[in-house]
Amino acid sequence: MSDGIPGFSTLAIHAGAQPDPATGARATPIYQTTSFVFDDVDHAASLFGLQAFGNIYTRITNPTTAVLEERVAALEGGTAALATASGHSAQLLAFHTMMQPGDNIVAANKLYGGSINQLNHSFKSFGWAVKWANPDDLSTFEAAIDENTKAIFIESLANPGGIVVDIAGISAIAKAKGIPLVVDNTMATPYLCRPIEYGADVVLHSLTKFMGGHGNSMGGIIVDAGNFDWSANGRYPLMSEPRPEYQGVVLHETFGNFAFAIACRVLGLRDLGPAISPFNAFQILTGIETLPLRMQRHCDNAKKVALHLSAHPKVSWVSYAALPEDPNHALQQKYSPKGAGAVFTFGLDGGYDAGVGLVSNVQLFSHLANIGDTRSLIIHPASTTHRQLTDEQKTAAGAGPEVVRLSIGIEDAEDIIADLDQALEQV
Repeated sequence: MSDGIPGFSTLAIHAGAQPDPATGARATPIYQTTSFVFDDVDHAASLFGLQAFGNIYTRITNPTTAVLEERVAALEGGTAALATASGHSAQLLAFHTMMQPGDNIVAANKLYGGSINQLNHSFKSFGWAVKWANPDDLSTFEAAIDENTKAIFIESLANPGGIVVDIAGISAIAKAKGIPLVVDNTMATPYLCRPIEYGADVVLHSLTKFMGGHGNSMGGIIVDAGNFDWSANGRYPLMSEPRPEYQGVVLHETFGNFAFAIACRVLGLRDLGPAISPFNAFQILTGIETLPLRMQRHCDNAKKVALHLSAHPKVSWVSYAALPEDPNHALQQKYSPKGAGAVFTFGLDGGYDAGVGLVSNVQLFSHLANIGDTRSLIIHPASTTHRQLTDEQKTAAGAGPEVVRLSIGIEDAEDIIADLDQALEQV
């Protein structure tokens, strides 16, 4: 501890948790219930009117989930958090709280393929548009912003290539325009990077990935940095205007620096309903306890594998920011000096067919659409996660035909390398 502030590993184990007051249980119990008994009519009324905090219905709040929310908020340095059923649902609820029909999001063109699809297609049903910018050229963000832009959306480490994005530079643009910066921190986790320290206003995670870490539970989370003025210009009416469903409560006025997390819960999660299950919250909480240990091992293994592949005769290039020659190395040293994460891409000389051949011949690696498992994972994005995109979009997203994405696990690095070598021999 320093100046009374617990260290990261201590927070990963203890933040938000206390022994169960009813039983003394040390581990956070799984409160597997749909609803909670009120003390009396007045107590019920105060909960429904946002005049008191407490549990009503597990779709909205749950004691197990509350520990998860407090823990992730502490790890990210935020004021509050809201856990959801998946990373995609976290994105939905966060933007639902900001957006109105006719509004748009300026998003980095280097994103997870599912996020690109969500922004390009699914969000159109809400009347929301997307405008794409290039994180390698920050001026494209400023040029894309107009009077209907309500947020900038980036990933700290971009999936699939592990590209490091200049959070502080983009935050400066967002602040100058009076709009929030939303950062997906799934690939880095707060162990490697805390975007709020560089100007992020909202941080999102797919907890399914590295935070849970074991490939066994779905979850997402929204972290409120507590530093954006939602009432400054009237552009965010859900936050700054009286809410008729809560007797005229103005959320930003009432809840201050954690109002965004409250709004996502009581205006989004309550009505749209993508709640995380208490069991999944428990599983992810358990995973977070070992996050610092796992992430360092992930990073150490990934660097060894990337170095090996960069010298392989069948590999044309490796994109991994921890390599000194990588164009993102300086940004990696600034934003995530402890490591560049576990996920990176490389290109095969044989193009599309070679990528398909490689994923067909691995033995230790699992060929599947996920990242952040203790196990090493492999995928050929052009034929799977990014196949719905045009060829131009695939290339822009770092998922061209020759690209293979690895999520390096915590096995022995020598075994990971040996499996790739034997599979490459068959390509």
